[in-house]
Amino acid sequence: MNVLRMEYRGYRNLKEGTFIPSSGINVIYGKNANGKTNLLEAMWLFTGGRSFRGSKDSELCAIGGGSAWLRMDFFSEEREQKAEITIQNGRRSAVLNGVEKRSASALVGKFCAVIFSPDHLSLVKEGPSFRRNFLDGALCQLRPAYARLLGQYNRTLLQRNALLKDVTRHRELLDTLEIWDERLAQLGGSIMAERLRYTQKIAAAASQIYAEISQEEQPLAIAYETQIPILDGGEASDLARLLSEKLARSHRADVAAGFTTAGPHRDDLQLNLGEKSARIFGSQGQQRSIVLALKLAESQMIAERSGERPVIFLDDVMSELDAQRQDYLLNRLENKQVFITCCDPDSVKRLRCGSLFEMKDGFLETADS
Repeated sequence: MNVLRMEYRGYRNLKEGTFIPSSGINVIYGKNANGKTNLLEAMWLFTGGRSFRGSKDSELCAIGGGSAWLRMDFFSEEREQKAEITIQNGRRSAVLNGVEKRSASALVGKFCAVIFSPDHLSLVKEGPSFRRNFLDGALCQLRPAYARLLGQYNRTLLQRNALLKDVTRHRELLDTLEIWDERLAQLGGSIMAERLRYTQKIAAAASQIYAEISQEEQPLAIAYETQIPILDGGEASDLARLLSEKLARSHRADVAAGFTTAGPHRDDLQLNLGEKSARIFGSQGQQRSIVLALKLAESQMIAERSGERPVIFLDDVMSELDAQRQDYLLNRLENKQVFITCCDPDSVKRLRCGSLFEMKDGFLETADS
């Protein structure tokens, strides 16, 4: 999977232009606030997802402009494809190969990519919700049906939580709690089974990549953590039964808390270096390397399932990495199209084969290599 050509107009601070990248490593450098991340974000939108920066669609147009237009030519599914995204009135619409789509989310699965940005350090540094979002985001790209499953679970969870709040005023509602337990357990069991299988696969790949990046003796260990015991095989039916039993035992605690205290919405992803928590004991460089390993392992999972290597976006990745780690990203990500942004052009002098671009005030220019 490759980006062949990218055109943009009216997008954030990017001046109208065309970007033709190489099929390998593409380094985009320039000072902060000049548009490097905006260019990656514009390409990322063709995955069908929202901005990886958490921005609303209404914030993606240039200041003073009411609309933006993006077009990408890309190679996928053994053929060249064309997609357009229009942002107007705070909404995104899409056209794929000349066919209008109901929404930009219809592009999911057509163009696949993996993104690393400084905000993703929260995967290691912050609470469990960031790690759950990582698992769910990866699974939604791999299995569009998982997104529907997750949506059903979240809606059911909201309804059960609303009931728990009402129970304190209407005790007769307590008898209906078992109905929601059964529905939540069935959906939750399927979610946990998917997450568990994915974690087991990505753990081995991420651990190997981390060892190659860091050359450290401390191995990266990854495990899925939940409040119920994980039986051999981790079958959805077994997990659903155990979750149902857990929910039944938690009725009193849930009513007192006013929310559901057990389920996949409370699970976590353990990240350890050796026997120690990477969140507590990992250095800044180690934490950054862990996130990179997870993201590159995610790209491997997508490639194994789809048969195509996803495009890799690495935003502001070079800072706080030593020469060895920088060399890995610049020269050892073979047979992949990679986009790397950085501020200091000196940090990419080790690039042996690839293309350099400079971003100045929203203008992108090919740089002298």
